[in-house]
Amino acid sequence: MKQFNKRLITSLILLFVIATSLNNLIMLLILLILISILALIEFNSLFKKIYKNENFLHLISIILSLTYLLFFSLIIWNYIFPFENAQKISIIFLLLICVSSDVGGYIFGKTLGGKKFTKISPNKTYSGILGSFMFSIIVGSFFYFKFDEFLILNQNFVIFIFVISLISQLGDLSISYIKRRAKIKDTGSILPGHGGVLDRIDGILLAIPIGIILLSI
Repeated sequence: MKQFNKRLITSLILLFVIATSLNNLIMLLILLILISILALIEFNSLFKKIYKNENFLHLISIILSLTYLLFFSLIIWNYIFPFENAQKISIIFLLLICVSSDVGGYIFGKTLGGKKFTKISPNKTYSGILGSFMFSIIVGSFFYFKFDEFLILNQNFVIFIFVISLISQLGDLSISYIKRRAKIKDTGSILPGHGGVLDRIDGILLAIPIGIILLSI
């Protein structure tokens, strides 16, 4: 429970910081740069462990990581500028789905336990996956009905939430796979209850860009 409280408080603080930055051009720019730098440092540490004596593969991995982080930052910047309410609320909607998916998975996984889903992420269970979908749909639906006048979806909102939750979980598994290759538990220790920056934004890194693309269709 103590670990969960740390995880929840950290998630809420980060969500608040990001939501606040959506109202300030300079703050958003600083936040995106800071996230990208910290994430790149952690990627470098991971790939250094994976490719100990393979400098070329290490370099390629860092270049690809940097390219994706730039894409991640630019697609958010391009979508939200010039800071209209519809775009800001849409970003918060996507973030809320990712966070509630993570929290729901943690609660159900720890409470119900059960069969492990994959060796890539030893803590991920089928009950946790179910919890991720259920909690994100509940929280996401509440937010959607509260701000539906700003959220323009060309898809059914429940299906949209389900897809974003699924993508967020795939992002989580992707970083878990890299961590397993590097033989480490966390990518860092900067965030209480989570570990490193990549431990917190693993699902967000993949879900936000795809979510923006789906919202823009």
